[in-house]
Amino acid sequence: MRIGIVGASGRVGTQLVELILSSPGLELAAALVSPGSKLVGTAVAGGSVEYRPADAGMPSHCDVMIDFTTPAASLALQREIGEKRIPVVIGTTGFTREEDALLTEACAYRPMLVSANFAHGFEAFRLAVIDFAKRMPDAAARISETYHSRKKAEPSGTSRLLAGAIQEVRSRAIGSDAPPPPIDIHRLGDTVGLHEVHFDMGSAEASFNYRVHKLGAYAEGAIAAALWLISEPRAAGRYSLADSLAD
Repeated sequence: MRIGIVGASGRVGTQLVELILSSPGLELAAALVSPGSKLVGTAVAGGSVEYRPADAGMPSHCDVMIDFTTPAASLALQREIGEKRIPVVIGTTGFTREEDALLTEACAYRPMLVSANFAHGFEAFRLAVIDFAKRMPDAAARISETYHSRKKAEPSGTSRLLAGAIQEVRSRAIGSDAPPPPIDIHRLGDTVGLHEVHFDMGSAEASFNYRVHKLGAYAEGAIAAALWLISEPRAAGRYSLADSLAD
């Protein structure tokens, strides 16, 4: 499988490049970075692939692309690809509602699997949280996240994903708009990722915890998602990790 990495110099992008180079059956087809990156024109790990900015011709060498960048860069990538059918896995977070709608429009041309968290087991964790919220709609939910001290002090894409899902199922269960659960933000040392979802039922309580031990977990999950996305011909459209688990 020939993979193009968009955001190849980022925290997860670096992990993806290393994983591809060390895995039999995987080939690094492109390592894309921002035009102003000091890596542009240098070889990746001394090989034949160079870091370079995205351009309209890049997808021709890729079976699939994996994007861990910013919302602006991710949407720019979609414009560069145009109507080409290259499958894309997107781990970029922070899209506004309008930006997310533009991303969905681009799915009309190609299959795209989009998730805020690709770490192994996260989707099962998310589904368990949603199932509990659905069965106990009166429980007061609260989300807590802990990440490394360098991360911005604002809710992560993972926390927003969990909060939105809980709000949606509770609203459906009670027949009116439920408020989103509050999100407590913590930044500590080199913590890779810890999410806790707490449900308070007054006379009892329940907590769901999910911790990522190493940054490479996100890269491993994104590669697995890419393998699923091209394991058979997929219709153009937007896919989720839940779709990949259903097979």
